[in-house]
Amino acid sequence: MPRAVYLLAVGIFAMVTSEFVVAGLMPQMADGLDATIPQIGYLITAFAVAMAAGGPLLTVAVLKIPQKQALMVLFAVFLVGNMLAAVASSYGIMMAARIITGIASQAFFGVAISMCVRLTRPEVRGRAVAVVMNGLMLGTLLGLPLSTLIGERLGWRAAFWAIAVLTVIAAVCTAVGVPRLERADDGGGFRREVAVFRNARLWLVLSTSTLIIGATFSAFSYFNPILTEVTGFSTGTVPLLLIAYGAATVVGNNIVGRLADRHTLHVLLGGLLLNVVFLTGFALLADVPAPALVCMMGIGLVGVTMNPAMVTRVQRAGNAGPLVNTVHSSFITLGIIIGSSVGGLAIDNYGLRAPLWLGAAMAVLGLASLLPDLIRRSVSADAPETDAAAPATDKQREEV
Repeated sequence: MPRAVYLLAVGIFAMVTSEFVVAGLMPQMADGLDATIPQIGYLITAFAVAMAAGGPLLTVAVLKIPQKQALMVLFAVFLVGNMLAAVASSYGIMMAARIITGIASQAFFGVAISMCVRLTRPEVRGRAVAVVMNGLMLGTLLGLPLSTLIGERLGWRAAFWAIAVLTVIAAVCTAVGVPRLERADDGGGFRREVAVFRNARLWLVLSTSTLIIGATFSAFSYFNPILTEVTGFSTGTVPLLLIAYGAATVVGNNIVGRLADRHTLHVLLGGLLLNVVFLTGFALLADVPAPALVCMMGIGLVGVTMNPAMVTRVQRAGNAGPLVNTVHSSFITLGIIIGSSVGGLAIDNYGLRAPLWLGAAMAVLGLASLLPDLIRRSVSADAPETDAAAPATDKQREEV
């Protein structure tokens, strides 16, 4: 595995830490910006919407420059956004800062994953994506609690300054350790990047990712109140349980990464089936601590950990270019938005178990979205899975 792949993960770790930092510092930020808690919550929503809508546009803007240079540009935009957040004197300035960082973060994901594919041999690309995605998992496991700790001890502005410093470190590591790659000469540039979206199958594949992540985040977004008010854990215990959940995602991500290349469809099928079981079990047994914890850890193992397989499937349906990867990240973010927002509405109407049932329903829809590929695979049962799913452009990507 090239060292550069691990360095790309450092950049993603910085991005994800910035994404989640507001969630851990809501009361302090509300006091400092003279805002309400719901208004601070909108900063999280704004970041997600900026990722989903603005990320692909910024990716298009950097398509014409070498990918390493594009990463440095995105680091610079992201750094400006975090520094603006650190000195924000009003809620409006903070909102602008979150939008800037959200757009840069999504574009960075797309370019970094595309570069990861170009840096590695075809047979280890799934593992390489898993390594890069560990930046995402560790951002949840370590970035959120560390930024929260800094914000509580030194003030919420210090948390954003810490992320700014982390961004500079990640940028320096990238500048020194990631090789410079010219734009891939795969025929067509921007037109080729856009042309793949005419493929109806690509949109179905993208929707699968939305449903997988939406199913997981409809539950994850409300673990805290479910665990305290339904399962009966103390508020002091929940952070430890969330750290255990984060550790489960790291383990699951690495397992999926090793299987994603050769068994992409089967990994997604198994992951969704297990997630239906765990989400349903959690909904039914949320008031019994032992099985509730087993189901919670199970969701960690088979939820967001499907990322390497999802990325592999999307690239085979489209290509490994930055725009496809960024749009895929936008569909993932859409799943987060749907899962968390609809889950909140479901709580208002049906109680705290409702998001778990919603997650199970979304996972079932995710299984349904796999049916066309499963049927296609059964028809060509003698062909390897990678050949059944891959378009002709895979050969071009392997030559790069």
